[in-house]
Formats: sequence, C-alpha cells, structure tokens
Amino acid sequence: MERFSVQEKELREILPEKTLKTRVPQVQISREIKPALPRYRNEIAKYIIYRSDDCIRCGKCAELCPYHVHVLKPGYRYFAMPKSYLCTGEACEKTDHYCITQCPQKALKIVKNPMIEALGDYRWPADMLLATWRMAENGEPPSPEYEYNYQVGESGGGFDRIRFKFPETPPVELQDDEIDTSILLNHRDDGRPQIQIDVPWYGGGMSFGSVSNVTQLSKVRAATAFNTFSCSGEGGYMERMRPYDDHMITQVATGLFGVREETIQRVRIIEFKYAQGAKPGLGGHLLGDKNTPAVAKIREAVVGISLFSPFPFHSVYSIEDHMKHLDWIKHINRRALLSTKVSTPTDVDMVAVGSYSAGTHIIHLDGGYGGTGAAPDIAKKNIAMPIEYAIAKVHKFLVDEGAREKVVLIASGGIRTAHDIAKAIALGADGVVIGTAEMIALGCVRCSRCSAGRGCPRGIATTDPGLVTQIDIEWGTQRLVNLYSAWRKDLIQILKRFGMRSVRELVGRSDLLIHLDFTNDI
Repeated sequence: MERFSVQEKELREILPEKTLKTRVPQVQISREIKPALPRYRNEIAKYIIYRSDDCIRCGKCAELCPYHVHVLKPGYRYFAMPKSYLCTGEACEKTDHYCITQCPQKALKIVKNPMIEALGDYRWPADMLLATWRMAENGEPPSPEYEYNYQVGESGGGFDRIRFKFPETPPVELQDDEIDTSILLNHRDDGRPQIQIDVPWYGGGMSFGSVSNVTQLSKVRAATAFNTFSCSGEGGYMERMRPYDDHMITQVATGLFGVREETIQRVRIIEFKYAQGAKPGLGGHLLGDKNTPAVAKIREAVVGISLFSPFPFHSVYSIEDHMKHLDWIKHINRRALLSTKVSTPTDVDMVAVGSYSAGTHIIHLDGGYGGTGAAPDIAKKNIAMPIEYAIAKVHKFLVDEGAREKVVLIASGGIRTAHDIAKAIALGADGVVIGTAEMIALGCVRCSRCSAGRGCPRGIATTDPGLVTQIDIEWGTQRLVNLYSAWRKDLIQILKRFGMRSVRELVGRSDLLIHLDFTNDI
C-alpha cells in the first residue's frame, strides 16, 4: 500500500507552486523497540531492596534474577546499588528465583517504598504510572505486579467502572500478525485522500509553550514511526516540524496564535479547536513566564505577556459559520482532511451532527477528564460531560441520523491505557487521541505544575532553556515508540480474546462491556 494517495504530479495541480518548492524531504523513523532507560540514577520504585553487610558477594542473586535487579560488577566482586525499580516484589515470591529467600546469607531485605503512597492520584494511581514508565522503557505490556492495576485506576468512575465481558475461550484462534489495528480517517466519498493510520490513536494538541520543543518533536517522531499523527496545538508550527509534515495536524484555535496559510497548505489534517474538554467555555491560556522569546516568536506575540484564547470563535455562531471556516481550509489545501474538536456539553450529539453537516471529516470529542496540570480542577471535574457518556450518545445519534458511516468519530479526555482505548472504541469511537499518557512515558510524575515556566521538574511541560535540555530527542522518541509498541500488543490481545481480526470490528460493540454500577460483578 502506498503511503500517499495523492501523487506529486497531482499535488502540482492542487497546491501552490510556492508550497512545493518549500516542501522538504520527509523523515522516516524506525519503530524498532530498544531499551530507553530512566533518565535518573535512582528511579522511583515500588519496592526497595536493601543489602546488608552479611553479603559475601557470591553472585547468586544476580544469577537468579531475570529482571537484572542485582548487578555484580565484573572483575570487581562488588555489587552496584540494586536497581529496585525493576523488582517485581510480591509477584516474585512464589517463584524459584525469589532472591530474598534464595540468598544463602539472608543478606537481602525488601520493603515497599513509602514514597508510593504519595505518588499519583485517583485517575493515575502509582501502579499505572510505574507500569507506563516500564512500557516506555522496554516496549512490553506490564509485568504481573502491575497487570490489573494498570488496566484501571481508582477514580470510582469513568473507564474505571467499565469492564469487558471476555468469553471463556476465543471464538476463533488467531495469531498476532492476523490482527489489523489500522483505521481510516476519511469516510466521505469527496475525492480527498483516504488516509490510513496503523494504530487507532494519534497524539493530542500540545503547543510549543505548553510543552517544550523537544517534547513536541519526540511526539511527532514517534507518530511518524507508527504512521499516525501528532498535533501542533494552538501555539503555531515550528520550522523543525517540516520533515514531519505528513504526520502533523495543525490546529486552528480561537486565539489564532501562529496560524499561517503556508503551514496549512503543507499538512494532511487541519483541526478547528472550538473548545477543550478540560475547560469548556474558558478558552486557552498560557501564563507570561512560559512566553519566552522563542514561544513569542512562533505565536507572533509579545515576550512575557500572558496569552489567552477567547471562547468561542467570534466569527462562528452557527453551523453555517462553521461551514465557512471549513470551506476556507478546503480552498487553501485541497488534499487535507478536516477535523472539528469540540467539548462535550449535554447537547454534544447536536453539535456533532451539525459538524458533519458542515463538511468535517473527523469529529473529535474532548471529554472532561483530559487536560494538563494547567487546567483548573474546578473546570475539568465539573463542566464537560465524561467522555464515556459522550461517545455513546454521539455514536447512537449519528447512527439514527444515518450519518455514522460517513464521519470518523475520535475521542479524547482521560485515555490512559490500551484498555481505555479499546473501551472507547467499543462505546462507539473509531479511535482516540492521547495526551497525558505520552507525558507519563517521558517521566511525568503528575505534580500539576505545568502552567509555570520552571514548574515542570522533569523538563517536559516547560519552556525554560535549562530544563528543556533534560530530555534528549532520541531518548524521548524511543520512549514513545516503546509505549506505542506495548499498547499495540495489549490491544491485539484484547481483540484476540474476542476473535476479532480488525479493531474496526470493535466499533460500537457496547454489548461486550459491563458497568459495575449495574452489575453484581465487583
């Protein structure tokens, strides 16, 4: 299958000559899994291993441990500090390689790290954070000590109250390579490209300013590896993104920061952001200490001034106004698909069918669980409809209106794991947009200091020149490639248990789900 359905000679007919001259060669990124070790010498661990002075350096623990927690320095006959973050702890007790009982001198002791009690929150509990870090390191689904706690959080609602009803035995025995995880992003027969992505997710809009340029580049490079997309957010489009144009979504938001026709002409998807699920009705905001010279230049703003996006577009008060926006983009770039991002008010079904009528290809529903640490808690917890309700409501309404097969439904706002992705699709979405999970993979500890210039201690959601250097682009890319790989493997296992050959078979299969509020199964 060819990567692009519109050939170069056809592009010359529908794109300005200037755009073709400025088009740079597109970069290819490998999706090969490689170890991407933690950046810090003492990574946060669930368990801590202590070695007493009784140790005689016999090396048995290093020989036994399949996770390489114990490292005996060759030629030195002494141990490095145990890599406690690799230890599976209680899950290892019943095995024959449990170092604590196998040590001939009883020199090893294991305790649960007290820091774990303070790590994370109800939506992202400690085990889910640790499991995501491990997947980003090795590209494999979580090991047994995280398996269940990785699948669901402790919020008491949302996807945490929804479970799959797996059959005792799969209806059909399938091999991993028989499962298709790709989805199509154009269901309209309108002559525009039929874009296919290899996984049912793409990266959410995180602007340069809300996150660092290194974070943005890591995201789009991973998206390139998996033939999917990442989004520029509303902060403009860095020149360094040019080699990744074919995997970038450029966003047109209410503040119009950094919006240029030249970049709109280069990309394959343009998204109109009318609202954000974490703070509907409030618009976007970037505080002054994150508005550095580099950020101000790309946003065409004044350095150090707080930037606020109004709500809503002051040129859009009807579906007809929305259609004019879409027609503008269709005229500027005749090979692009159009996405409409909206929050989830109670009449979100009417908003969705109106967007379809206006000519959008993708309806992007953003629910109330999403957003960075910069979003006010009182907004993201109390205004927008939870995404799991919005998906089902919109899906059913579009089916009833006979429009469901003609538009792509994408959901975001609290998608944390491959299991959340599968649940969203079973509720009626074609695919999802992810955001926070990518930040977790890069080492986010959920401190909720995203809004401050030097607030992010791990150099992810920052514009400070000193903190940005904490992340190497190659390392960040590999962490996200590994996470994507682990998620895809997890998703394939879910589909195999249902005997499904394609993730598209899962769309709208809410009959495969149960809600714990309406069952005795706890």
